[in-house]
Amino acid sequence: MDLLLISGVSGSGKSVALAALEDCGYYAISNLPLPLLKDTVSFFGSTDQARLAITLEPKTAPSSPQLNETLAALRRDGWDVRLLFLDAKTDTLVKRFSETRRRHPFSSDERTLTEAIEHERQCVAGLREIAFAFDTSDLPAAALRAWIKEIVGIDASRLLLLFESFGFKHGVPLDADLVFDVRCLPNPHYEPELAPLTGRDAPVAAFLEASPDVERMFNDISRFVSSWLPDYARDNRNYLTVAVGCTGGRHRSVYLVERLSAQFRQHYQVITRHREMSATTNPEKSG
Repeated sequence: MDLLLISGVSGSGKSVALAALEDCGYYAISNLPLPLLKDTVSFFGSTDQARLAITLEPKTAPSSPQLNETLAALRRDGWDVRLLFLDAKTDTLVKRFSETRRRHPFSSDERTLTEAIEHERQCVAGLREIAFAFDTSDLPAAALRAWIKEIVGIDASRLLLLFESFGFKHGVPLDADLVFDVRCLPNPHYEPELAPLTGRDAPVAAFLEASPDVERMFNDISRFVSSWLPDYARDNRNYLTVAVGCTGGRHRSVYLVERLSAQFRQHYQVITRHREMSATTNPEKSG
């Protein structure tokens, strides 16, 4: 029996994620208060509905020990439980609420929108610590739906590695556990014939592979991640996000993330994400 819980900050795409899971055959429940979670799941456990997706109501966000107790009880009852936490930068959330003209659930006469967002972020911080955090700041709705559907196919009992490329000019991903800065490597952006391409293209790969420093960087990152993965696994981590950043997030970081994904996929569950290639960015300002 599969239970996928979704938490996070309001405006981060929880409704989009829930709809994507419903498309995958999950019975979807929106904004369930935590005190009702165990009874709700127990009810469905007595039916033939074996796949549940539930977004947790933010105003009843529990502390980590409370939620851990509930999740442990559900696992003892035979449920395969996963917890996703969707997050986004504050300026992105402000823009989304301003565009939709929706009222933030923590808004009041005493709080501005920004203050309401930061207050909610503090309320759900405990959930973020025990969940697979996912930064949706620069992710269009269609890309988020695709990512959620990919998560569904992952074996929750095994460690999941997410390799993510990004551009420092657009900010460091909120979901990164490990961050590697590769801006010191030769930049294909300054080669006119390579600038419109990405790190997935053969000419860019050939340019980077001609530099010994690129190979040295790849080997150093690979050794570091390989060396520490057993320790993360012993710490009962189910997810680890490794972010590799260059200037614009379309050449050097993309190339290295593709290589790292291919190498680690031989022994681990791996998902590859290229943040700036999912978002609408200007390729002429990449690196």
